[in-house]
Amino acid sequence: MSWRPTYRSSKFRNVYGKVANREHCFDGVPITKNVHDNHFCAVNSKFLAVVTESAGGGSFIVIPVSQSGRLDSHCPKVCGHQGNVLDIKWNPFFENIIASCSEDTSVRVWEIPEGGLRRNMTEAVLELYGHSRRVGLIEWHPTSSGILFSAGYDYKILIWNLEIGEPVKMIDCHADVILSMSFNTDGSLLATSCKDKKLRVIEPRSGRVLQQASCKNHRVSRVVFLGNMKRLLTTGVSRWNTRQIALWDQDLAMPIVEEDIDGLSGLLFPFYDADTHMLYLAGKGDGNIRYFEITTEKPFIQYLMEFRSPAPQKGLGVMPKHGLDVAACEVYRFYKLVTLKGLIEPISMIVPRRSDTYQEDIYPMTTGTEPALSASEWLSGIDRDPVLMSLKDGYHRPNQLVFKAPVKEKKSVVVNGIDLLENVPPRTENELLRMFFRQQDELRRLKEELTTKDVRIRQLELELSNLKNVSPNNI
Repeated sequence: MSWRPTYRSSKFRNVYGKVANREHCFDGVPITKNVHDNHFCAVNSKFLAVVTESAGGGSFIVIPVSQSGRLDSHCPKVCGHQGNVLDIKWNPFFENIIASCSEDTSVRVWEIPEGGLRRNMTEAVLELYGHSRRVGLIEWHPTSSGILFSAGYDYKILIWNLEIGEPVKMIDCHADVILSMSFNTDGSLLATSCKDKKLRVIEPRSGRVLQQASCKNHRVSRVVFLGNMKRLLTTGVSRWNTRQIALWDQDLAMPIVEEDIDGLSGLLFPFYDADTHMLYLAGKGDGNIRYFEITTEKPFIQYLMEFRSPAPQKGLGVMPKHGLDVAACEVYRFYKLVTLKGLIEPISMIVPRRSDTYQEDIYPMTTGTEPALSASEWLSGIDRDPVLMSLKDGYHRPNQLVFKAPVKEKKSVVVNGIDLLENVPPRTENELLRMFFRQQDELRRLKEELTTKDVRIRQLELELSNLKNVSPNNI
């Protein structure tokens, strides 16, 4: 990217990245080696969740953010999925509720006890089945408390109403795998990038595609809404196979700006902070994080600085605003997954200030932890902006809301004597082999059980015969 010297003043010109001390890092974490293009990490002000390596299904660990240091090798896990976990996301309004999706075609909602896990968790609050293939992405609605979106490899997006535990809408407008999803501020619009090289803006309640752009010169991989600016930013690859970013108006007529970043091959993950209008770009397999300022006037994307590190990142979790250290002028915090070291490093983005007082100019009113809508209100067509909160006095007010899962009977869809929800047909050779070996193990177990019961039956028959022979003599 050609960085032209500019003299535009910015309060974020000198933002720098600071890696936490070793004692504040999380060491000995068995981070997953899955090559799926996701972060495998989710953070809120209470917990850090990381997808881990496991045998016989998928699992993730949940660590209290305050309990840094070396992780116990036998720490409890959330291990209810039958396939690899592909994505995890914390509920923005209930900090003990986390959703996960997996290769086993299910989406599950878990409730983590206060203080963290004390034993392995296998029972989810909700198990959601509706996709016919593995589920690769999940996103919580930004303003409604009980709406969850999931995107599967069946090219469909399902909208789940967690108040009843059922899908209420299916968006079926994509011709290939959905790569990313992003909401605008009030959640009335959904932007998606897809492997069919098209960028879409969708009205989620109706499933109607409002705008669509074919990205031939700029192959889009990730998309993010830029807050309430009515603009989108995408990361992808140019026709010369260089990593590239593009800025779009909401109508998707054509890119406002296209800028080449570098010639590396790793996927670029965009992170946007609507409060400071800062954009962070982190490449998968890179060690650096570039950051920019987004403006409404030319040059639109202003390069600020670059954080450099020799350790490559597999994924990044982001701490919500109310979990930041306001006294240190921290405006953003990443949790960097370093697979080779089994390490998770907190990286704080700090605005250098001399004064120790609260800096109102860098901490405007921000999105809080109270939902603006219930699920039924949003489904009825109501849109509201997020409920805002101030960070001036720190974040101490607890959320009084309680997550209540619907009580559901287990459903079954039986065709020719086979339950389709319990026996999802394999779609790939790996899934077929996994199912074959699982069935072989089950057959072996049943044969052993049958042999044991045959021996027991013979023993009982002999005892009965002995009793019959003894009885006449006693008489």
